[in-house]
Amino acid sequence: METKQFKAESKKLLEMMINSIYTHKEIFLRELISNASDAIDKLYFKSLTDDGVGMNKDDFEILINADKDSRTVTITDNGIGMTKEELENNLGTIAKSGSLDFKSNNNLGEDVDIIGQFGVGFYSAFMVADKVTVKSKAYGSDTAYEWQSEGVEGYTIDECDKAKPGTEITLHIKENTEDESYDEYLEQYRLQSIIKKYSDYIRFPVKMDVEHQRKKEGTEDEYEKFIERETINSMIPIWKKNKSELKDEDYNSFYKEKFYDYTDPIKYAHVKTEGTATYNALLYIPSKAPYDYYTREYEKGLQLYANGVLIMDKCADLLPDYFSFVKGLVDSEDLSLNISREMLQHDRQLKLIAKSIEKTIKNELSKMLKNEREKYEEFYKAFGLQLKAGVYSSYGMNKDTLVDLLMFNSSNEDKLTTLDEYVSRMREDQKYIYYASGESIQRIKNLPQTEMVLDKGYEILYLTENVDEFAIKMLMNYKEKQFMSVSSGDLDIDTPEEKEEIKAKAEENKEMFAFMKETLADKVKEVRLSQRLKTHPVCLTSDGDLSVEMEKVLNSMPTDNKVKAEKVLEINPDHSIFAKLQELYANDKDKLKKYTQLLYTQSLLIEGISIENPVEFSNMVCDLMTE
Repeated sequence: METKQFKAESKKLLEMMINSIYTHKEIFLRELISNASDAIDKLYFKSLTDDGVGMNKDDFEILINADKDSRTVTITDNGIGMTKEELENNLGTIAKSGSLDFKSNNNLGEDVDIIGQFGVGFYSAFMVADKVTVKSKAYGSDTAYEWQSEGVEGYTIDECDKAKPGTEITLHIKENTEDESYDEYLEQYRLQSIIKKYSDYIRFPVKMDVEHQRKKEGTEDEYEKFIERETINSMIPIWKKNKSELKDEDYNSFYKEKFYDYTDPIKYAHVKTEGTATYNALLYIPSKAPYDYYTREYEKGLQLYANGVLIMDKCADLLPDYFSFVKGLVDSEDLSLNISREMLQHDRQLKLIAKSIEKTIKNELSKMLKNEREKYEEFYKAFGLQLKAGVYSSYGMNKDTLVDLLMFNSSNEDKLTTLDEYVSRMREDQKYIYYASGESIQRIKNLPQTEMVLDKGYEILYLTENVDEFAIKMLMNYKEKQFMSVSSGDLDIDTPEEKEEIKAKAEENKEMFAFMKETLADKVKEVRLSQRLKTHPVCLTSDGDLSVEMEKVLNSMPTDNKVKAEKVLEINPDHSIFAKLQELYANDKDKLKKYTQLLYTQSLLIEGISIENPVEFSNMVCDLMTE
């Protein structure tokens, strides 16, 4: 028997397969099942016009069995089979596709899906097998042939006995090594799980001979074994069914089973599109964030199928980061695959699908916000942080997509509100969207800076997440209304008379404030009278883009690059402490220094900023108390 050599390209690929360029070796079964389904598709198509085939769709099947004693796994189909020449072309040459030739030459309609292709996929068998035998008899041929190879050294082809058309592939599974256990591919339950995972929606039945036990008749405790041929795959994908056939419980059950969640999703979308991006999709929004969602370990992505065959378990390119919470799958027949079929080429078609999916998710969230407010707020509590991070990331490139999905806690009835709702409630004379930042709503409410703004009837957004203020700064404005922190700049809430009055007082006391500024040195940019305080004596604000809260967030990060906000110590001119400061400036400047340090430290504590020397602060308080 003559041993034939693989072509140079095929030999190189085979060497790569033997050393496994695939991430998961288990996909060999997916590849061989896809090829078997392909072969059945061809004969099924022929049966539509050739009565001589003598088979209908229900007669076709793919049979998979394992034999631990002989260490073999066999995949058998009753498809169109291969001639000797086709065995040469399909199994001896890299990327030679009988499927594609068949499809183009026969002008197949939409009802005939050719999902596999011989060549690359077939070679994946050598990831788990040290010898592969293929017996095949082509439909209409009187002779069957056996193709056999033990790897890169070559292959043989010879006549063999085979009664019916079709192909039988026998893999002799490798022995275990220190690094790899190949025994698992001889276990029936393992093969079943691989079939369910990757090939559940192949449209022909994938069967196994499953061993069971039953009581012997006429006995109490004696059992006998029997074999029953069972169909492992479900064959009809839920996403290819008509929506009218399905109920909420069907979608929810599929989600929980497929994505290992114990709760129903908060929302799902069943998408069927045709045109520039042709695909079916099922998209789910979980009701709760996974335990690892906000960690580096979390992997985003949708399952990707090509005509019912799982190609990637998590295709990250189908989801933007800000929608990474979405789970689901996409099934398309228009995607280009690279040589391993495991990795997807980042081609134009994928980008079109990804863009379409992004638009679908945005529309579904918008509809939920408008029509199912309680449900949206539940979603937002789980994943709102991701949307806000999406506004801030990529230099704000996606802010227009996300801005109307954002919600913030608000002083208006202490509820979540959208920016659109805030603007709709703004007073006619209101120029700014006011916000305040802090660790909690209660802490923000206690901030001295909020008192005057609220007293004058302006609504305040409460920003409690670290990313909130960064997102607001990135937005800059909304519907031509600028954002304004209650702790920055001129809040523009005073009457002209009030502004003139504060200006005059500031001028009268400028030397005292200069003295206090000198006392604090570079801790503050300025000490000045406040226009925002009502009953509180002091507060800390900032000039410039970097707020005190943003400084706190950035400096809490594990980096040596520390930042510094331009802090301003503001004094309430209507508080009794102001008169005391004036008195000390006139009569006891040393004590004024202590008061200045004390007020500054108090303002830090109000902001939730740790003080450098709490012992010194405590001693200062005690000294002043005992004087």
